[in-house]
Amino acid sequence: MSRVFCSIYKSRKKDEMYVYTLKAEGLKRLPEALLTQFGAPVHVTDIMLSVERPLARADIAQVLSQIESQGFYLQMPPPREPWLINSDQMPAWRHKSREPQEPSND
Repeated sequence: MSRVFCSIYKSRKKDEMYVYTLKAEGLKRLPEALLTQFGAPVHVTDIMLSVERPLARADIAQVLSQIESQGFYLQMPPPREPWLINSDQMPAWRHKSREPQEPSND
């Protein structure tokens, strides 16, 4: 499968979780268990997928392969940065200066 017209839906329950399906089939091939976890799908867009047009957060070859074999591709949210969970791991550029700023006399 080198080109496919697909629909993309986002989850109401999980931020940044998306499912890609064949436009012609819609959500017909999604397992009931996935729909339960996903929540009521919200249609985002329809797009022509092809190996010549990469995706930002998914391997296009894997997306096309899974759509062909199982009828959908589930894009999970990206992993959270460790410092968002534990502030001790925050990168130096994210630390705010603890010293008060002196007013300038310009």
